[in-house]
Amino acid sequence: MLFCCYSPTSITDDSGGLMSSKKQRRREAISALVLEQGAVTVGSLAERFDVSMQTIRRDVDALCEGDMLHRVHGRIELSEEFLNTPFDQRAGTNLMGKRAIGEAAAELIPDGATLFISIGSTPLSVAQALRRRKGLTVITNNLSVAMALSEEVSNRIMLPGGEVRLPDRDILGNDVLDYFGRFRADFAVFGAAGIAEDGGLLEFHTTEVRVTQKICENARQSFLVIDGSKFGRQAPALGGNIADIDQVIVDRRPGDRFAPLLTNIKDRLLVAEGQPR
Repeated sequence: MLFCCYSPTSITDDSGGLMSSKKQRRREAISALVLEQGAVTVGSLAERFDVSMQTIRRDVDALCEGDMLHRVHGRIELSEEFLNTPFDQRAGTNLMGKRAIGEAAAELIPDGATLFISIGSTPLSVAQALRRRKGLTVITNNLSVAMALSEEVSNRIMLPGGEVRLPDRDILGNDVLDYFGRFRADFAVFGAAGIAEDGGLLEFHTTEVRVTQKICENARQSFLVIDGSKFGRQAPALGGNIADIDQVIVDRRPGDRFAPLLTNIKDRLLVAEGQPR
């Protein structure tokens, strides 16, 4: 499965000519930093890239011409519509839909399975539905998932090291990628921040994209678990495509404009709404 990262940069310079490769790489790096951190000061960028404040201001002005980034009080930051909502807020929305998704996914995962479970509130719903399973080996960077499955003493739960990201209660970074790279699993269970009309999987951080790539590469089957509200939702980092996922589990069908997309994956689509429990 191929994943890439979206970078909102142009290949032309401020006067409409071809941008130098050095300038383009710097602007791509600035975009990546903002995607990772949410906001970066202009002064820290000038120091990081060892260029003048004037040069950085030109970079920032060019990057802020689109909708994704904007400049506020000496810093460049993600626009509000591209920012993620707090985990507890997400976990408390569409409870019935996420519960249905979790139950549908759990039906496909037997006792004794080895699985990756990624961050997010919908993968947490899968973990909660797996509480009746026994003998699972769970490799996760989602602390809430680990706690949900720790009640069954026959389970084996494995966590990477690193800094806990609050308030989401998850762990991201290169150490997580290295850790997941040491394992193979039967299933990779993950969500997405949004689904583009062409099926692109969107996230708020490029590190989340890389983690999804790694667990899908190292699992026999990939399960995308996502509620219908994510179709059409914007997020800045582009990963893979829904067409490449082995099983897509949703609570309900999205609007008509996504009908062609779902038709293309109909053999791998499971609509959990109305499924018997």
